This record gives sequence, C-alpha cells and structure tokens, in this order.
Amino acid sequence: MTTQALSSTLTTDAPSCAPPKKRSSTLRVDTRAIASRVLMACVGLELLFLVLDYHVNYGRLSTIGAVRRMTNIAREDSLASWFGTTQTLLVALTLWLTYVVVRQAGKSSRFSRVGWVVLACFFSYMAIDDGAQLHERLGTAFKVVQRDSGNTLSFFPSYTWQLVFLPFFVALGLFMVAFMWRELASKRQRWLVVTAAGCMAFAVGLDFIEGLEASHPFNAYTWLASTFELEAWANGRFGKTAFETLRHFSKAIEEATEMFAISLLWFVFLSHLSAAAGKVRIAFAPSKGS
Repeated sequence: MTTQALSSTLTTDAPSCAPPKKRSSTLRVDTRAIASRVLMACVGLELLFLVLDYHVNYGRLSTIGAVRRMTNIAREDSLASWFGTTQTLLVALTLWLTYVVVRQAGKSSRFSRVGWVVLACFFSYMAIDDGAQLHERLGTAFKVVQRDSGNTLSFFPSYTWQLVFLPFFVALGLFMVAFMWRELASKRQRWLVVTAAGCMAFAVGLDFIEGLEASHPFNAYTWLASTFELEAWANGRFGKTAFETLRHFSKAIEEATEMFAISLLWFVFLSHLSAAAGKVRIAFAPSKGS
C-alpha cells in the first residue's frame, strides 16, 4: 500500500473529533392571547362551580354525600376550593416571573422592583392561606387566647379573623391598587384592578354578615327571610330553612366573587407581563462541570 493510500484510509476511517452542533429551537408564546383565554376559562369554571353547587349539592341532584361535598363551593375540600388555591398560586408565580423580567430589563426603578416582590410575596401567602385556612385558624386561636386570659371580644360581632387580619389585607389591597395604577399604562387594566379590589371588599362584607348571629340586627339574611316569606320556597326546593339557604348561597357567591377577583388580577398581570417581557429568549445551557 502506498503512502498516499494509507494516508487516505486513515483520514476516512478516523472518528471525527469535532463537537456536535447544538440544535436550537424557539418557543413562541402569545401571552396576550393566553391572558384572554385564561380569563374566559376561569370565569367559565367559576360559573360551573356555582351551577354544580346549586343543583348537585344543595339541590340534591345526587344523593351521594361524597359527590355533594365535592361540589359544595363553600367547603374547603371541594373542587372549587382546589381551583381557587391553584389559581392563586399561579398568580403568585406570574408575579415572581414579572419581577424577574423587570429586574433583567434594568429599566425599572427600585420602587417598582420592590413593589413586584411585595405583590408576589402577598399572593404566595394567599395561596398558602387558601390551602391551609391560616387566617381562620389563627383568628380562632387568637379568640381562644383572649378568652383564656379573661378578655372578651364581644364588641366585634362577626368572625375574629377579620379583627386580626383585615387591617393587613386592607393595607395590601390599597397598596396593590396604588402600585398597579402607577405601573399600568392601560386605563382599562387599571379599572380592572379597581374592580377586582371592589369584588374582594364585597366578599369580605358577605363574610362579615355570615359571621353574625341570626338575631343580630345587622343580619340581612334574617331580614330577607322574614320580609319576602322565603320559607315555603326554601323548604320545598332544598328541604332547608330560608335562613340556612340564604346563608349557604351567600357563602357560594362570596367564594365565586373571590375567585372572579383573582381571575381579573391574573388577566391584568399576564397582560402586563406580555408588555414588559416583549421578546424574551430563554437559553438552557449545561453547567461547566457537566
């Protein structure tokens, strides 16, 4: 074999030492379209939960207790409760992602970055609270401690958690409205935030009435039941008293209103994230040691 032939053989058979080419792919996400579809899907599910609660749970369309409990929007172990907790958690993750995008852009003020962190922390807490019923249980614990120490909270007629946590929630709610009014350029989105805050305030008002004794002069359900003679309807349709029926559906509307408020805020946050992020490229690269 000649030297030229040997050289040609070695060149052809030798394995290539060149590093493999890295393939790249682009993931395009239309966040504006996603925000609109998310809002429609969330509102649709919230209406579905109300319908299921009315017919399947309270209307006893099913005689199986487990099925009725699953569709009871007022229970903490229902489908609606799972949805509400999951939705709040996803809102928190959206806010953390917004903070990352705003920080990476480097064009925002320190106040803006801190504001996004505050909102992200608040909704992260809200997700934990929804899942573990923190404010209800801590409110009850506070009431027990006060009672054991000889103090009474008779001056406050409703749930104790409102006395303990409501100032904190009100302060964070006002901060959210003021901060988002400053950050958002769209008047429509600004008023959606205000609407969401109003829905939350309405839900807290319903919760306050639900915590009142039936004989309390501010209990609207006692007044409605006696004024409009709802006993026959409630007993015939649900096998319950008018007061029990009104109180349950007040809880149902309260829960649905809270979820709707979170849906509105999620829509606004996703829309703002779309505007803030623009074209974001995410690269996944192995570490030096791998």
